[in-house]
Amino acid sequence: MESLLLPSEPFQFLRPGVLRDGDLTVTLTSTHLPNGAGIEVPTYCFMLSLRGGVTSVGHVHLRIGNTENLRLYQGHVGYGVDSGWRGRHYAERATRLILPLAKAHGINPVWITCDPGNIASRRTCERLGGVFVEMVEVPSTALAYRFGARKKCRYRLDV
Repeated sequence: MESLLLPSEPFQFLRPGVLRDGDLTVTLTSTHLPNGAGIEVPTYCFMLSLRGGVTSVGHVHLRIGNTENLRLYQGHVGYGVDSGWRGRHYAERATRLILPLAKAHGINPVWITCDPGNIASRRTCERLGGVFVEMVEVPSTALAYRFGARKKCRYRLDV
């Protein structure tokens, strides 16, 4: 992975290159530094598409940091697959593709959280080899709370 140095910023985003798994392509679309408005750590944003197409079927985000909020409520990895494309394990496959990037940044373990009722996401975490650690109450001060989350399941994934 090639380094992309941002001037005057100590954090270095890496260039992950083209990430593919069969028909799935995971393309870096943007990077974000902490901004005080919801992004608390450096974040990579990727689009999921099929056969190198430009039509998105979902997204995956990788958050680089080790804050309490990440470990307990938000997670290092966040993903979503558009409703018409669910059931094909795209979130799992995309997460596997970005795990080397997490490792390159020294993130180990990787924490993934999800709402208790999101059975598909819980199964994705398990297929990735994540170990269910606990279910936690989301405090009203957490960003996830503002988006409606009251509890989160926490999965630990060693990379």
